[in-house]
Amino acid sequence: MISLFNPATPEESKWPRVLGYALAIACLAWVLHDFHIVRALRDMANVDWRWVLIGMGFDILSYVMQAIRWKFLLEPFGKVRTLRAIRAVFAGLFANLIFPLRPGELLRSYLLSNTEEMSFGYVIGSVGVERLVDLVVATAALGVVSLMVDLPRDFRRVADILGVATLVLVTVVVVVIFYLETRMGRQLLQPDAKSKQAPGKIMGALAGLHAMGTAPSFYPALLFSLLMPLCQVFGMWAMMKSYGLNLSFLVAVVVLVVINLGVSLPNAPANIGSYQFFCVLGLSVFEVEKTKAAGFSIFAFLALNLPFALLGFVALLRSGLSLRTMRERVTHLPAELPSRGASF
Repeated sequence: MISLFNPATPEESKWPRVLGYALAIACLAWVLHDFHIVRALRDMANVDWRWVLIGMGFDILSYVMQAIRWKFLLEPFGKVRTLRAIRAVFAGLFANLIFPLRPGELLRSYLLSNTEEMSFGYVIGSVGVERLVDLVVATAALGVVSLMVDLPRDFRRVADILGVATLVLVTVVVVVIFYLETRMGRQLLQPDAKSKQAPGKIMGALAGLHAMGTAPSFYPALLFSLLMPLCQVFGMWAMMKSYGLNLSFLVAVVVLVVINLGVSLPNAPANIGSYQFFCVLGLSVFEVEKTKAAGFSIFAFLALNLPFALLGFVALLRSGLSLRTMRERVTHLPAELPSRGASF
């Protein structure tokens, strides 16, 4: 799981970063092709700022929900203070805004590990569990919406493939947890001890996964896993309302799922380019004219990221880091992972 979140380091190949920027430029070129800037500026001038503020509020709330979920996931390994989890999440979002290849997941794990004196391996492993849960929720939401909204055949086919892949992945995880529970016994799966009978990073990772998946705190974590995307959908729907896109709440679900899946891979800072591309792609499913969709993608991108630029910067300072020290952490953390115990 950890390899999903590693930003490039100076010693590593620069190709991932170059590819990320090239992808961002290509996406922006497609979005802005035949783009009518005067019409877009007119649409932006006529937005309803009351709905914009509502959309911003729900989007901010969604990441508060994420921090609370994170706290519950980590409960088997120690007590996590909610405010510190929130601070780490927003600091990580700020890092994603200004650095390529999404190093914010790594940075927030480092911050919480330090402030709560918790194993870095457990913390970064919980981020991998978050991504798995998010994938399941997104796939389930897409499946439910596809029963209520008339979607193109190709889109349904992609949704079916994603659903099957997610089901296989979840089945593997459940089987592993069940095997550990029934065949190896609880004594070997204590996350605190890592006994000599169960050495190695793989067993440590499985023990951590088992601890999170079977703990009573996993159930409230699942609840907040539903509240988080619900708040994000409300935020996206409010932004659509503000921009004059009179689309249903279910349309907002589809567009948000398309965006989140599209920007899930590391790319340019703040997902610029890919966010606009997948937003336009999602809206095109519902026959929204391209200039209107492109203008909305740019406006929503700016409006939804502005609060995180401000709140994330404050969270970073409250965490004891400056922009310079954050850059150093982001640069050197990948090289330090083995010494920190980068697996569970």
